[in-house]
Amino acid sequence: MPRTINRITSETQLRELLGGRPAEQVVAKLADRLNDLTRRFIDASPFLCVATASPDGGLDVSPRGDPAGFVQVLDERTILLPDRPGNRIADTLTNLLTDDRIALLFLIPGVNDTFRVNGRAIITDERELLEPCAVGGKVPRLGLLVTIEEAYTQCPKALIRSELWNPERHIERSALPSSGAILRSLTDPEFDAEGYDRDRAARYARREGLY
Repeated sequence: MPRTINRITSETQLRELLGGRPAEQVVAKLADRLNDLTRRFIDASPFLCVATASPDGGLDVSPRGDPAGFVQVLDERTILLPDRPGNRIADTLTNLLTDDRIALLFLIPGVNDTFRVNGRAIITDERELLEPCAVGGKVPRLGLLVTIEEAYTQCPKALIRSELWNPERHIERSALPSSGAILRSLTDPEFDAEGYDRDRAARYARREGLY
């Protein structure tokens, strides 16, 4: 992109383009804890995105999912997110070792409102906390204990515009490159992408490695 792009560099410019400051009720919904109503969003959510920051200033967003209610509400200021087996890159976990800031975005299928939590997290292996998160008798090895600093609902406009939950807008997985095909394009042209995809699909069909 060779040409110079106009850049917004001040909040005054930004607010002018946005049409002013947020309405009072928008600011008023920001809370530093959960109540009986807002915790229901966490209880009903089977999926969330977790944002953390790395020591070099980089950012990372990672998905987390399980049956609804998998995030434990311990009290009005504390929630526990179990850590399930993944690819062991562990970006989220390694980031939290040096920067405890965390942001969570909870989604609920069929619901356009989302719920956001910002706070501080520690990594724990305390079994007493993790046992209620067991699935099929398998207790997670680790969990993220989050102290809430901000908790609030997010307006539904983005999900309304995207029609995220509209089945007519959903596409077939086959319309996109497979994981094996992407891996082959990034590594070795001789890589057996089809075999990789078959093995991967078979493992997930057996729910192998999920817990």
